[in-house]
Amino acid sequence: MKFKFSDEKDVYKVKFVYKEESDNPFFDGSNGEVLPLVEENTILLGLGDRNEFTIDCYKKAIYKLGKFLSDKDTRAIAIDKENVDFLDKDFVLASSEALKTSTYKFDHYKKDKCENKLEKIYFSESLSDYEADLDELIKVLDAQFFARDLVNLRSNDLYPKTLAKFAEDELTDLGVKVKVYKEEEIREMGLTAYLEVARGSEKRPRLIVMEYMNGDENDKPLALVGKGITYDTGGYSLKDSNGMKLMNSDMGGAGTVIGAMKAIASNKVEANVVAVVAACENNISGDAYKPGDIITARNGMTIEVDNTDAEGRITLADAVNYAATEYDPAMIVDLATLTGAVLFALGETYTGSVTNNQEAFDKVNEAAKKVDEKIWQLPVDDTYKSYNKSEVADIKNSGGRLGGSITAGLFVGAFVEDKPWVHLDIAGTAYLSKDQGLYGKGATGVHVKTLYQLAKDYI
Repeated sequence: MKFKFSDEKDVYKVKFVYKEESDNPFFDGSNGEVLPLVEENTILLGLGDRNEFTIDCYKKAIYKLGKFLSDKDTRAIAIDKENVDFLDKDFVLASSEALKTSTYKFDHYKKDKCENKLEKIYFSESLSDYEADLDELIKVLDAQFFARDLVNLRSNDLYPKTLAKFAEDELTDLGVKVKVYKEEEIREMGLTAYLEVARGSEKRPRLIVMEYMNGDENDKPLALVGKGITYDTGGYSLKDSNGMKLMNSDMGGAGTVIGAMKAIASNKVEANVVAVVAACENNISGDAYKPGDIITARNGMTIEVDNTDAEGRITLADAVNYAATEYDPAMIVDLATLTGAVLFALGETYTGSVTNNQEAFDKVNEAAKKVDEKIWQLPVDDTYKSYNKSEVADIKNSGGRLGGSITAGLFVGAFVEDKPWVHLDIAGTAYLSKDQGLYGKGATGVHVKTLYQLAKDYI
């Protein structure tokens, strides 16, 4: 897809119409409503109520236009800012983001691949001042598409070894140093709780460490940690069949941090960023870990296994501890499809968050707002921490059903060595059950854009 400045006369022109201004009996101007007027070489696009119109509304309308055009033979369209009161730069970037995002299709397993027929978008505004911004945007969206592909792949194709290979192949040429550690090396490094989760699968674990050091050598890095459970049966705390069907997406946090590293490196951001993924499957065998087991984490804490389906937080415990102690980061951000509880609290719209440092959370949240990704800070106090207390170990891996997203996050936070830390529970936002906003059903690559913005602006 190419974005150009032109006064082309032989392409469809997009005309924006608010609900209050529609005089067509077949078109009421609702947000995202599309009506081609073939004889006039025009496409009407509804923007909804003028009084409620925002740039977010505009992106959603343009996204729906892109989806409409994807099934047509339209190769090019022309967009004029008339009737839209945005700055030229905001208009061009919002239009480009929404149209580019509308082209995402996951057809890896389809015999007949989907062709993107829309090739060119012409703007009446000159793009010469925005070429660098457009190039940056497209690289970030390409990285988000890569993250979405990883999360959408099924577990027979994506498992620890292949996830590590995807990261190496995609990132190495961009200047990211990718280190992949096998089981014996992981054991020597002390990530023993993580290995307990990995015990039950024949697909052996891989610790994937990605280093991008393009900032001042004296600057502490930003550390990103992604949950990398490439398939989750629940272990002996077994999920039912329906609960397992989409558990290939349980590595959504890993997909996000790998995608973020691609976005950061592609745009040559001047920052130091490291990313850690403790990849494994949570499966069942005669050697799998069991409810009631007491296991030891990398920092020496003992963990009572209350529920083997609360496995992601155990792998994250060792992963965040590794990031904290090996890299002395300025901030740790972990992302995980961690709990069903966050879905009950926030649905598929907001990512839930807990933190040990308000300033760190504010930086992450400000980055998220800039790229239109939504985060909701959840409360934290000693009462919630008490839910994770164990009578026989230092901590247990489930605080029960009440406040489940909070207690799961706080479990991870017990292993960060007092580093500024923000936990993002993306169980609701990483993989959608139905279309929402700029994303269709399936993987969203949520917070690739947030982490890119964080690295660019704040670290």
